[in-house]
Amino acid sequence: MSIPAELAADVIAFRRELHAHPELDLELPQTQAAVLGRLAGIEGLEVSTGEGMSSVVAVLRGEAPLPEGTRRPVVLLRGDMDGLPVTEETGLPYAPDPAGTMHACGHDLHTAGLYGALAYLGQRRGELVADVIGMFQPAEETDGGALRMIEQGLLEAAGPRADAAFALHVYSAKYEHGRFVSRPGSIQAGCDDLIVTVRGRGGHGSVPHLSQDPVPVAAEMVLGLQSLVTRQFDAFDPVVATVGHLTAGTASNIVPDTATLSITLRTFSAGSRARLIPAVERLVRGIADAHGLGVDVRPDCEFPVTVNDPAEVDYARGVIEGLFGSEAYEELPAPEPGSEDFSEVLLRVPGAYILLGAVPPGQDPHTAPTNHSPLAVFDDAVLPRAVEALAGLALGKGPVAL
Repeated sequence: MSIPAELAADVIAFRRELHAHPELDLELPQTQAAVLGRLAGIEGLEVSTGEGMSSVVAVLRGEAPLPEGTRRPVVLLRGDMDGLPVTEETGLPYAPDPAGTMHACGHDLHTAGLYGALAYLGQRRGELVADVIGMFQPAEETDGGALRMIEQGLLEAAGPRADAAFALHVYSAKYEHGRFVSRPGSIQAGCDDLIVTVRGRGGHGSVPHLSQDPVPVAAEMVLGLQSLVTRQFDAFDPVVATVGHLTAGTASNIVPDTATLSITLRTFSAGSRARLIPAVERLVRGIADAHGLGVDVRPDCEFPVTVNDPAEVDYARGVIEGLFGSEAYEELPAPEPGSEDFSEVLLRVPGAYILLGAVPPGQDPHTAPTNHSPLAVFDDAVLPRAVEALAGLALGKGPVAL
């Protein structure tokens, strides 16, 4: 299977158009309009848009004949669309102008790749058994766009609930160009961000005993978190707790009223995630109570662990190796510590999240700038391969018994 050269060129051109105009979070009006414009050229596509966000859902109906007593499977393919608040420093001729936002995580490739897969499947509709849901998602980086789309009926967009779900994610470093990488089970960490505010009573720094100083209490919490993760959790099912931001006070001789910690928690199993958040809350409340201070704990971000279905990973591997050869696929030995809200889909539908190397020619994958870097460059020459893989995952699904 090989996509037509004309479509390959169109997909790459679309990616560069998107790259020049990144948008953030839930509201991506220019991106949404560009996607809708491309989808309008695919005959028979059923297209809808989200409420309160710039999502797009496109349903493509398979037309291959079905044996008696079966129904069409429903295959969901995801392409996220949002960028990041990063000023691009790549020097690419299609870099954003004005600066300040960037497709530093490759979502422009994901969006263009999903469009290309739907266009190619539209050309082969007579061979397509499955009905396909194209999920063009905003706010993967920030605001949980996947869950919002699910709540608006994404998984039932074709009628029956989706039977399988797949997403590709490009990497500007680490993995060889054109190499697909995945694994059964956990593949991306769960992410829970907490904002912890220690409430004391301010006063003069020369007489701290007349105040209730939240700063040393917050510092004790930072150190306590490190002991918590190493003494209450199995080293072979690791957890990470990082305080990335600590704020308190305005001057050296003023005891502040409050101190605030911004914490990110990463977990690699549902069990550890379920234990870690209550353990952190218990720790900070206990430390605050021991010093006679109050504390507020507010969740700021919640993404489950991304867990691949083993059978769907085996299926995806077979499709990829059938298309590109056994050397095109690599099994990841351990989960990635980054997080991904495609996890919300995989909580509800068996499927696979698959990484794809997009390191530019001449760059060493081990030293190339990583995703989210202002220097990250993704070689869009991998897009025809991404299109073929996504289309192949849909074309390979056979009828489902009634």
